[in-house]
Amino acid sequence: MAYWEKEIRSLMGKAIHRYGLIQDGDRILVGVSGGKDSLTMLTLLHERAKRVPIRYELIPVHIDLGFHPGRLEGLKNFFEEKSLTYHIEKTDIGRLAHSPENRENPCFLCAWERRKRIFHIAHRLHCHKIALGHHKDDIIETFLLNILYSAEISTMLPVQTLFKGKMTIIRPMALLEEKQIERFSQEKGLPVSPSGCPSSGKTKRREVKDLIQSLEKTNHRIKGNIFHSLSNVRLDYTWVRWGKPPRQSS
Repeated sequence: MAYWEKEIRSLMGKAIHRYGLIQDGDRILVGVSGGKDSLTMLTLLHERAKRVPIRYELIPVHIDLGFHPGRLEGLKNFFEEKSLTYHIEKTDIGRLAHSPENRENPCFLCAWERRKRIFHIAHRLHCHKIALGHHKDDIIETFLLNILYSAEISTMLPVQTLFKGKMTIIRPMALLEEKQIERFSQEKGLPVSPSGCPSSGKTKRREVKDLIQSLEKTNHRIKGNIFHSLSNVRLDYTWVRWGKPPRQSS
């Protein structure tokens, strides 16, 4: 096995152990969009299940948003090749999110409705954990997005308990960079297909991604520094103790 591939598996294993993401007997809903991130996550988790001393069950779930019906057959074949029990739910979430009545923020509505549907399915399938394919770059970008556009310091967590402990979101690829996932998906020939979303590449996230890439041209440590700052918070040098600062008059 090539070094780069060993590193990917090692980083996922490190995240799972460090943050306590998976325990013996877990029944895990794996959110699979059909993109490189979720397909890589499912592949790695499935392979890992064969070589670790604990037993856990994976149930891939795809929420069809109505953008690209052609990707469904490829996903079905992928799940069946791995002998996985899966669930595909057809919806019109994408159409509703991009309707004339919701032109301002289609991504928010789409994500909100998709997440609600995932929670309902997890409850119905008796899955107490939901694995999402967010990676290190997503966590960094979300951190900056929330500062710039939501006026708060927060980001995605590697593990997050919801509904008074009844459900837990886990992000096994929290320590993996997007470029590593891109290489893995290409080398393994994963059936990645475009989402067909009309908002793809036109979001605030795309702007933040471009900003980080621009900054990295002069300092390759930028992305790593942002990531490490998330666990290196110096509260004595923040405004938390005084509450919100007064608003500036216009």
